Amino acid sequence: MSEAAGAGIARRGMNATPASAAPERLDARGLLCPLPVIRTQERVLGMRPGAVLDVLATDPGVLHDIPAWCRVHGHRVLDARREGDDIRIRVEVCET
Repeated sequence: MSEAAGAGIARRGMNATPASAAPERLDARGLLCPLPVIRTQERVLGMRPGAVLDVLATDPGVLHDIPAWCRVHGHRVLDARREGDDIRIRVEVCET
């Protein structure tokens, strides 16, 4: 293998991150506080830094509770929005 070809392989490998994988999904619809946050915490514990979790919920309290939990535990909210009756919060798992 040529040196140039080897360098191309190394470059491609360095760009691969867990965040580039499809987000995991947590369906917390129908659960009331504090269960969506508890389920989020349980799921995040099994995930690697850089992974993304989409939390789907119906309790409007998650718009405050999950971002607050993320601040306390060192994770990052990438997006939070209402989608009809559902609320979707995208969380990036960070090293804690």
